[in-house]
Amino acid sequence: MDVKQMRAIVCDGVGEANVMRMTTLDVPAPFSSDAPQVLIRVRAAGINRPDLLQRAGLYAPPADASPLLGLEVAGEIVQVHGQTDWIVGDKVCALTHGGGYAEYVWADARQCLPVPAGWTMAQAASLPETLFTVWLNVFDRAYLGRGGAETLLVHAGASGIGVAAIQMAKALGNRVVVTLRQMNKAAVCHELGADEVVELNDHWAPTVLEKTSGKGVNVILDMLGTATAAGNMKALAQNGRLAWIAFLTGSKVEIKVHEVMGKQAQLTGAFLRPQSPDVKAKIAQDLRQNIWPHLDNRVIKPVVDRVFPMSEVIQAHEYMASNQHIGKLVLSWE
Repeated sequence: MDVKQMRAIVCDGVGEANVMRMTTLDVPAPFSSDAPQVLIRVRAAGINRPDLLQRAGLYAPPADASPLLGLEVAGEIVQVHGQTDWIVGDKVCALTHGGGYAEYVWADARQCLPVPAGWTMAQAASLPETLFTVWLNVFDRAYLGRGGAETLLVHAGASGIGVAAIQMAKALGNRVVVTLRQMNKAAVCHELGADEVVELNDHWAPTVLEKTSGKGVNVILDMLGTATAAGNMKALAQNGRLAWIAFLTGSKVEIKVHEVMGKQAQLTGAFLRPQSPDVKAKIAQDLRQNIWPHLDNRVIKPVVDRVFPMSEVIQAHEYMASNQHIGKLVLSWE
């Protein structure tokens, strides 16, 4: 590849969305790793909450990560470094170690997946961060459905994570209940497969119990934290598992130990980004085997609220912060 420079989004310090600007940088070199890598000509990049937090100075990326924002991309491979089955010209979506808000980014070849049949680059760019996160927490750590069909409760069901969790759980034969603060988003959740939609108010937990004939749910995927902690233990079934992936309403929770013991509950949770490259590679393998067929045949559908030109990255971050969207937001170079 002869291109030496690229456009990229950088941050002048930390703060509001207007700290971001477009500039010209050198195309990066392969990062230091024994793993095979591919250089991707980025066509689109997904936007995620960690991008907003990093930009605001509330989330420090790993020391070995790119300083640029962007955790997931879709595009074409233009260069290969190391031994891999990927070749120049392959169209992929990939989990990145930062650097996605640029025209070129290196990615671990094992964390790349083919663009699903019939999906646009923008749609494919919405997949990696959310699908990897849901698989790690719902299926690996909380082992939803491992012994047969179960019921999953997803808080913030219309979020990017939420719409992915609904569809993944349903595709693999499970029942799904979601909570929403804005019930105008309920119809979309039903269309994606949610069996029940519950308003996240002071009575949400008793309502979930009612919807499950008093049994409760087997797994809860929670990205809210403080606001849902007490209700989670009421809504959880015997031998249930609670998986935290974020704490958008606060990280301090009060849980009664005797409730955990009485239900023999398991509490877990994990950030995706600090996981080792080998763990992420294994997740990619599991997704390709278990989820990708459902993407190719459109059992799992793309849910992209808006695609912004990369030049409108400030507006895109402000729109995500407003919480008006359903599903994912994407930046595009095209």
